Order: sequence, then structure tokens, then C-alpha cells
Amino acid sequence: MADLCVQAPAKINLHLEVLGLRPDGFHELAMVMQTIDLADSLELSSRDDGQIRLRCDRVDLPTDGHNLIVKAAELLRQRSGQAGLGAELSLRKRIPIGAGLAGGSSDGAAALVGLDRLWNLNLGAQELHRLAAELGSDVPFCLEGGSRFCFGRGERLEPLPLEAPPPWGVLLIKDPSASVSTPWAYGRCKALRGDFYLEREVDFEQRRAVLRAGALRAALAGVRALPLPPLRNDLQAVVEPDQASVRSGLALLRDAPGTMAVAMSGSGPSLFALFPSLEMAEAAGAQLAGALERGGFEAWCCRFSGSGVRLG
Repeated sequence: MADLCVQAPAKINLHLEVLGLRPDGFHELAMVMQTIDLADSLELSSRDDGQIRLRCDRVDLPTDGHNLIVKAAELLRQRSGQAGLGAELSLRKRIPIGAGLAGGSSDGAAALVGLDRLWNLNLGAQELHRLAAELGSDVPFCLEGGSRFCFGRGERLEPLPLEAPPPWGVLLIKDPSASVSTPWAYGRCKALRGDFYLEREVDFEQRRAVLRAGALRAALAGVRALPLPPLRNDLQAVVEPDQASVRSGLALLRDAPGTMAVAMSGSGPSLFALFPSLEMAEAAGAQLAGALERGGFEAWCCRFSGSGVRLG
């Protein structure tokens, strides 16, 4: 029996704006990210031999040092100064792999939270956030979850002023045969849009301020009546022309009854449509089931969630 279990939920991007390049070579981003209730499960048990071993129910996922779970465990053990700490880790994947849903980042965040508890390190939220930022740009958000502005390369988080996530439903689809390289997507974005990149911090902050006060924030907070404003994803603009499954999937979702907004998540190729309720998302999924199957898509119906990785 496992000593602990941590839930690692996926995210979608409700806004992804590429502002420019940072001095460290990463892109400066202005995003709104939202946790959904599609989640992986990570079970953890102690080992007394100092080894860190990961098993997964997906044979196509690496379980060595290339996996963020193992990287998180090794980083946490190194920072603890206790070289003899060991763990047996078992991952059950529900989030599709390589989908722009931060599944790997969420798994890494789950390892940080779970091992901090398992090894009785009690590092605290600030130190875990710092370690998460070392692991990857999306990992800090996956720790916190909910509805958040994400700036910098994604590690700078600001909560949206919401009492609770909107009760909307999400119809999420992905062609399992399609894949998009995140470095390729950002490189393509730079090639096509680099002449329009902002360069000064004052200009970056101006765009952040526009997003903080914009129509998307108001709609999420229930300040204004629907419809939602169009969802922006600057990477979608470069991925969509290159990926037939993205084009066909977006077309299917746009025709779904009751759709409020449609977009690609992250660098793709996952796509989603938002609906006023989970029931409407499920009804649209049922109506599109035949077309989705013919198009080679897998589909999930989800809700917005107010939290990131969590024990239990």
C-alpha cells in the first residue's frame, strides 16, 4: 500500500500572449491559466535504500532521469542534504502526453508536494515554489492551480480576484497521433512575429495591465454577461497552419451547440471548447462523438478546478 497519493491536475490556457524575448533567451509571456479536473495520480512510498524508482502505467513515458517526477525527487533530496532519502513512485496517467496541458509539469509538482510530506521536510510554500521554478516554467502554476495570471516565462503568478472558478464545462479533444514540439512552436512564433516583439519592461508591464483589467478577467469573475471575448493564443496562430488535426478539431468545436469559446491549449495540439455547464459540454461531446471518432480524436469532459496538486 502507498503511504501517500497526490492528484496532479491538467491546465488549459485561456490566454497566451507572447510579448517578446527575455535576456535569458526565454519568451516573455502574459497568460491566464486555468486548472481542470482531469488529473494524474501519483502514489508514493518510502524506501530505505536511498533509491528513487518510478513506475508508470504508460509504457511510452520515460521513468528515468528524463521524467520530471524523478528530476523533482532528485532536486528535493539534494536540497534537503539527506542523500539517503529514497522513494517508490507509481504514476497513473490520465492526462494525455505531449498535449499542451502541463501533464508532465503537474506530475513534477505532485512529486515536490508528496515527497516534502513523505520525507517530513516541511519546506514551506515559498521554497517549494522556488524549486518548482527550477524544474520548469509551468511547474509553479501546477503547485498553486486555480485561475491565475502567469507572467515572465510562466513562473510569476498572480491570482485572479474570483470567489470561485466559473461553473463552466470544458470539452477537451486531442488527436493522439499528432504532436507539436514546444521549442519549434516558439521558434516559429519568433520567425513570424519577431519584428513585432516588445523589448522594454515598461511595455511588457503595459500589456500585463491590459490583461489584468480586460474582458476575460471580467467574464471569469461574472462581472459581465456572456459571451466570452475570443480567447487568444499566439502559438495557435503558428501551429494551426502546420497541423491538419488542429485545423479540423477547431472547426468541429466551433460548430458544437452552445459553445462559448474555442482555443488551443499551450503549444498544442490539444483543443478545447468552453460551455456554460458541464452538462452542456457532455451533450456537445455526445453530439460530436461520431465526427470526433472519424477524425481520430480522443475527448474528455471536464470542469474548472480551484486548486493545483493536492494530497489525497
